[in-house]
Amino acid sequence: MSVNAVFIRIYGLLIVVNYLYFYIIRGLDMVAIIDYDAGNIKSVEKAILYLGEEFVMTRDEDVIMNADRVILPGVGAYGDAMKKLEEYDLVRVIKAYVKTEKPFLGICLGLQLMFDSSEETPGVKGLGLLPGTITKIPDDGEIKVPQIGWNSISVNPTSKLFKGIKDGSYVYFVHSYYLTCKNKEDVAAKTFYGTEIHAAVEHDNIFACQFHPEKSGEVGLRIIKNFMEI
Repeated sequence: MSVNAVFIRIYGLLIVVNYLYFYIIRGLDMVAIIDYDAGNIKSVEKAILYLGEEFVMTRDEDVIMNADRVILPGVGAYGDAMKKLEEYDLVRVIKAYVKTEKPFLGICLGLQLMFDSSEETPGVKGLGLLPGTITKIPDDGEIKVPQIGWNSISVNPTSKLFKGIKDGSYVYFVHSYYLTCKNKEDVAAKTFYGTEIHAAVEHDNIFACQFHPEKSGEVGLRIIKNFMEI
Protein backbone atom coordinates (compact mmCIF):
# COMPACT_ATOMS: atom_id res chain seq x y z
CA MET A 1 0.00 0.00 0.00
CA SER A 2 1.38 3.42 -0.95
CA VAL A 3 2.12 6.17 1.58
CA ASN A 4 -0.64 8.27 -0.01
CA ALA A 5 -3.20 5.48 0.43
CA VAL A 6 -2.22 5.07 4.10
CA PHE A 7 -2.59 8.82 4.64
CA ILE A 8 -6.07 8.82 3.06
CA ARG A 9 -7.18 5.94 5.32
CA ILE A 10 -5.84 7.66 8.44
CA TYR A 11 -7.54 10.92 7.42
CA GLY A 12 -10.83 9.11 6.95
CA LEU A 13 -10.48 7.41 10.34
CA LEU A 14 -9.84 10.76 12.04
CA ILE A 15 -13.03 12.17 10.52
CA VAL A 16 -15.08 9.26 11.86
CA VAL A 17 -13.47 9.52 15.33
CA ASN A 18 -14.20 13.27 15.38
CA TYR A 19 -17.80 12.57 14.41
CA LEU A 20 -18.24 9.92 17.10
CA TYR A 21 -16.82 12.14 19.83
CA PHE A 22 -18.54 15.44 19.09
CA TYR A 23 -21.89 14.33 17.78
CA ILE A 24 -22.70 11.01 19.40
CA ILE A 25 -20.82 11.05 22.72
CA ARG A 26 -21.38 14.78 23.38
CA GLY A 27 -24.77 14.83 21.68
CA LEU A 28 -24.15 17.96 19.60
CA ASP A 29 -25.93 18.86 16.36
CA MET A 30 -23.67 18.16 13.43
CA VAL A 31 -23.23 20.24 10.30
CA ALA A 32 -21.42 18.41 7.51
CA ILE A 33 -19.64 20.49 4.86
CA ILE A 34 -19.18 18.36 1.76
CA ASP A 35 -15.53 18.27 0.71
CA TYR A 36 -15.20 17.55 -3.00
CA ASP A 37 -12.21 19.76 -3.95
CA ALA A 38 -14.38 22.63 -5.18
CA GLY A 39 -13.42 25.87 -3.53
CA ASN A 40 -14.85 28.09 -0.81
CA ILE A 41 -14.79 25.56 2.04
CA LYS A 42 -12.42 27.54 4.31
CA SER A 43 -14.56 30.69 4.23
CA VAL A 44 -17.66 28.65 5.05
CA GLU A 45 -15.80 26.98 7.93
CA LYS A 46 -14.76 30.35 9.37
CA ALA A 47 -18.32 31.69 9.24
CA ILE A 48 -19.71 28.64 11.05
CA LEU A 49 -16.99 28.80 13.71
CA TYR A 50 -17.66 32.53 14.18
CA LEU A 51 -21.28 31.65 14.97
CA GLY A 52 -20.06 29.16 17.58
CA GLU A 53 -21.33 26.13 15.69
CA GLU A 54 -19.59 22.77 15.26
CA PHE A 55 -18.98 21.20 11.86
CA VAL A 56 -17.16 18.40 10.12
CA MET A 57 -15.67 18.64 6.64
CA THR A 58 -16.18 15.29 4.94
CA ARG A 59 -17.02 13.20 1.92
CA ASP A 60 -17.73 10.11 4.06
CA GLU A 61 -21.19 8.70 3.34
CA ASP A 62 -22.00 7.61 6.91
CA VAL A 63 -20.99 10.96 8.38
CA ILE A 64 -23.03 12.88 5.79
CA MET A 65 -26.11 10.71 6.20
CA ASN A 66 -26.02 11.10 9.99
CA ALA A 67 -25.52 14.86 9.90
CA ASP A 68 -28.29 17.15 11.15
CA ARG A 69 -27.58 19.61 8.33
CA VAL A 70 -25.44 19.51 5.19
CA ILE A 71 -23.80 22.32 3.21
CA LEU A 72 -22.66 21.96 -0.40
CA PRO A 73 -20.25 24.83 -1.15
CA GLY A 74 -18.48 25.40 -4.45
CA VAL A 75 -16.68 27.74 -6.83
CA GLY A 76 -15.39 27.01 -10.32
CA ALA A 77 -16.82 25.26 -13.36
CA TYR A 78 -20.07 23.30 -13.32
CA GLY A 79 -18.70 20.36 -15.31
CA ASP A 80 -15.55 19.99 -13.20
CA ALA A 81 -17.58 20.07 -9.99
CA MET A 82 -20.04 17.41 -11.18
CA LYS A 83 -17.11 15.24 -12.23
CA LYS A 84 -15.71 15.45 -8.69
CA LEU A 85 -19.07 14.66 -7.11
CA GLU A 86 -19.37 11.61 -9.33
CA GLU A 87 -15.77 10.57 -8.68
CA TYR A 88 -16.39 10.55 -4.92
CA ASP A 89 -19.83 8.89 -5.34
CA LEU A 90 -21.44 11.95 -3.76
CA VAL A 91 -24.27 12.37 -6.28
CA ARG A 92 -25.98 9.29 -4.88
CA VAL A 93 -25.22 10.32 -1.28
CA ILE A 94 -26.58 13.86 -1.73
CA LYS A 95 -29.82 12.62 -3.29
CA ALA A 96 -30.23 10.12 -0.46
CA TYR A 97 -29.59 12.80 2.15
CA VAL A 98 -32.17 15.18 0.67
CA LYS A 99 -34.76 12.41 0.94
CA THR A 100 -34.24 12.33 4.72
CA GLU A 101 -35.90 15.78 4.81
CA LYS A 102 -33.06 17.23 6.89
CA PRO A 103 -31.88 20.74 5.89
CA PHE A 104 -29.55 20.94 2.89
CA LEU A 105 -27.88 24.19 1.74
CA GLY A 106 -26.08 24.90 -1.55
CA ILE A 107 -23.79 27.93 -1.84
CA CYS A 108 -22.76 29.66 -5.10
CA LEU A 109 -21.82 26.85 -7.51
CA GLY A 110 -23.51 24.56 -5.00
CA LEU A 111 -26.82 26.22 -5.94
CA GLN A 112 -26.23 25.68 -9.66
CA LEU A 113 -25.32 22.02 -9.19
CA MET A 114 -28.71 21.39 -7.60
CA PHE A 115 -30.43 21.87 -10.96
CA ASP A 116 -30.56 19.64 -14.05
CA SER A 117 -27.84 21.22 -16.19
CA SER A 118 -25.93 24.40 -17.02
CA GLU A 119 -25.26 26.31 -20.21
CA GLU A 120 -21.63 26.45 -19.03
CA THR A 121 -21.04 22.75 -19.78
CA PRO A 122 -23.70 21.38 -22.16
CA GLY A 123 -24.36 17.66 -21.82
CA VAL A 124 -23.27 17.44 -18.18
CA LYS A 125 -26.06 16.23 -15.91
CA GLY A 126 -26.55 18.01 -12.60
CA LEU A 127 -28.10 16.79 -9.35
CA GLY A 128 -31.63 17.53 -10.54
CA LEU A 129 -32.96 18.35 -7.07
CA LEU A 130 -35.07 21.25 -8.35
CA PRO A 131 -36.31 22.33 -11.81
CA GLY A 132 -34.77 25.41 -13.43
CA THR A 133 -32.21 26.67 -15.92
CA ILE A 134 -28.63 27.90 -15.46
CA THR A 135 -27.60 30.35 -18.20
CA LYS A 136 -24.87 32.93 -18.74
CA ILE A 137 -25.43 36.49 -17.60
CA PRO A 138 -26.06 38.48 -20.82
CA ASP A 139 -22.99 40.52 -21.76
CA ASP A 140 -24.38 43.51 -23.60
CA GLY A 141 -21.45 45.81 -22.93
CA GLU A 142 -23.33 47.67 -20.21
CA ILE A 143 -22.19 45.43 -17.37
CA LYS A 144 -19.10 43.36 -16.60
CA VAL A 145 -19.36 39.57 -16.57
CA PRO A 146 -18.74 37.90 -14.17
CA GLN A 147 -20.65 39.81 -11.54
CA ILE A 148 -18.13 40.40 -8.76
CA GLY A 149 -19.18 42.48 -5.80
CA TRP A 150 -22.09 43.60 -3.69
CA ASN A 151 -25.66 43.73 -4.96
CA SER A 152 -29.02 44.23 -3.29
CA ILE A 153 -31.62 41.49 -3.03
CA SER A 154 -35.39 41.48 -2.96
CA VAL A 155 -36.45 39.07 -0.23
CA ASN A 156 -39.50 36.81 -0.07
CA PRO A 157 -41.02 37.74 3.33
CA THR A 158 -42.13 34.14 3.95
CA SER A 159 -38.60 32.74 3.54
CA LYS A 160 -37.12 30.78 6.45
CA LEU A 161 -33.58 31.43 5.21
CA PHE A 162 -34.09 35.21 5.13
CA LYS A 163 -35.92 35.56 8.43
CA GLY A 164 -34.99 38.95 9.90
CA ILE A 165 -33.23 40.10 6.70
CA LYS A 166 -34.42 43.46 5.40
CA ASP A 167 -35.59 43.76 1.80
CA GLY A 168 -32.88 45.54 -0.20
CA SER A 169 -30.01 44.15 1.89
CA TYR A 170 -26.67 43.77 0.12
CA VAL A 171 -24.83 40.47 -0.33
CA TYR A 172 -21.64 39.44 -2.13
CA PHE A 173 -21.75 37.77 -5.55
CA VAL A 174 -19.09 36.12 -7.74
CA HIS A 175 -20.62 34.39 -10.77
CA SER A 176 -21.03 34.35 -14.54
CA TYR A 177 -24.04 32.05 -14.73
CA TYR A 178 -27.40 32.52 -13.07
CA LEU A 179 -30.52 30.65 -12.11
CA THR A 180 -34.03 30.98 -13.44
CA CYS A 181 -36.11 28.77 -11.18
CA LYS A 182 -39.05 27.02 -12.86
CA ASN A 183 -41.26 27.14 -9.76
CA LYS A 184 -41.51 30.81 -8.82
CA GLU A 185 -42.86 29.92 -5.37
CA ASP A 186 -39.43 28.39 -4.62
CA VAL A 187 -37.65 31.74 -5.11
CA ALA A 188 -36.52 33.11 -1.73
CA ALA A 189 -34.61 36.14 -3.04
CA LYS A 190 -34.02 37.94 -6.34
CA THR A 191 -31.50 40.44 -7.64
CA PHE A 192 -30.89 42.30 -10.90
CA TYR A 193 -27.66 42.36 -12.87
CA GLY A 194 -28.36 42.85 -16.56
CA THR A 195 -31.33 40.54 -16.05
CA GLU A 196 -33.45 39.25 -13.19
CA ILE A 197 -31.55 36.63 -11.23
CA HIS A 198 -33.04 34.19 -8.75
CA ALA A 199 -30.47 34.71 -6.03
CA ALA A 200 -31.79 32.15 -3.54
CA VAL A 201 -34.28 29.29 -3.44
CA GLU A 202 -35.94 27.13 -0.84
CA HIS A 203 -38.22 24.15 -1.26
CA ASP A 204 -39.12 21.99 1.74
CA ASN A 205 -35.71 21.04 3.21
CA ILE A 206 -33.69 22.31 0.22
CA PHE A 207 -32.07 25.76 0.44
CA ALA A 208 -29.53 27.51 -1.79
CA CYS A 209 -27.88 30.90 -2.36
CA GLN A 210 -26.13 32.07 -5.54
CA PHE A 211 -24.23 34.67 -3.53
CA HIS A 212 -21.72 33.93 -0.78
CA PRO A 213 -23.39 34.34 2.63
CA GLU A 214 -20.08 33.56 4.31
CA LYS A 215 -18.58 36.66 2.63
CA SER A 216 -21.62 38.91 3.07
CA GLY A 217 -20.95 40.42 6.47
CA GLU A 218 -23.63 40.54 9.16
CA VAL A 219 -26.41 39.84 6.65
CA GLY A 220 -24.68 36.67 5.46
CA LEU A 221 -23.99 35.49 8.98
CA ARG A 222 -27.66 35.93 9.83
CA ILE A 223 -28.60 33.81 6.79
CA ILE A 224 -26.23 31.03 7.90
CA LYS A 225 -27.55 31.28 11.46
CA ASN A 226 -31.10 30.98 10.14
CA PHE A 227 -30.10 27.80 8.31
CA MET A 228 -28.57 26.40 11.51
CA GLU A 229 -31.85 27.00 13.32
CA ILE A 230 -34.13 25.35 10.74
